[in-house]
Amino acid sequence: MAVYFQKREVVVPGQLLAEGRYRTSDGTYDEGGKIYSSLMGLAELKGNTVRVVALDGTYIPKEGDLVIGTIKIVAGNNWKIDIGGPYGASLHANNALRRPYSDDISEYMDIGDVVSAEISAFDRQSGPFLSMRERGLEVLEGGMILEVSPAKIPRIIGRSGSMINMINDHLRIDSVVGQNGRIWIKSPDVARVRLAIKAFRMIETQAHTSNLTDRISKMLAEEVAKLVDSEPSEEPRTEIKTVDEEEPALAPETEVSEVIEPKPEVEPKAESEPQPEAADEIEEVVEDKPEPEVSTDGKNESDDKPETEEVNK
Repeated sequence: MAVYFQKREVVVPGQLLAEGRYRTSDGTYDEGGKIYSSLMGLAELKGNTVRVVALDGTYIPKEGDLVIGTIKIVAGNNWKIDIGGPYGASLHANNALRRPYSDDISEYMDIGDVVSAEISAFDRQSGPFLSMRERGLEVLEGGMILEVSPAKIPRIIGRSGSMINMINDHLRIDSVVGQNGRIWIKSPDVARVRLAIKAFRMIETQAHTSNLTDRISKMLAEEVAKLVDSEPSEEPRTEIKTVDEEEPALAPETEVSEVIEPKPEVEPKAESEPQPEAADEIEEVVEDKPEPEVSTDGKNESDDKPETEEVNK
């Protein structure tokens, strides 16, 4: 038994990978007890199984694959769905809906809807058949679709989902990764969607390198920290003033309203100066009263009044 490649080494079609008691897998073939690569990609050994992960290529459906597709046609009880690659997929209503359902299945899913589904069967003559009966398979509302090379999807998912889970946790986004090279991303924050695209593109171009998960994690941590710093604070900022800038405290409104402005003082006039208005009034009063007549004998007319005469008697 012998292995002729290093872990994640880039190999080419026809290259001898191993011989002896090893089993073939994706991207390899057996000839005379020797295992060769059938494509250009990264060679891996898991247990006694040899496989090659393609660096690029067209998606070939396999049973059990999770795919993301767009409905193109509604015909009878079937939806015709584009999943990329050379094969168009078909989804029967019985594999997506519970009975009884309406005769018009467009009420449930219509042209243009994006769905996540599973490859339930595949042959090259009729194309793949899909199912949406498993949990999590549904219409994907909102979000956006990013297309990458189907060959890079295993690296984007990572071992036991380590890579995609790390990206989702850093960015707090929702995502679904299809084996057909389509990634659905949803987040209310456009900046975080852009970071997700940056991370997926970085994986796509550097899938053959080592320590990629650590580099992606570091990049996302730095970028998210910048986003948090640039986001406006929810709490109102308190304006701090220096001693020179402090405004003088105002008295309460009640005290201000009670302040009575002093009337301007009028200089008192001298007592010797008669008031003009008062003098006019005196003159008018004097003019109204008739002056008593003076008799020639030096007595006033009032002495001739009856009341006075009675008193003298």
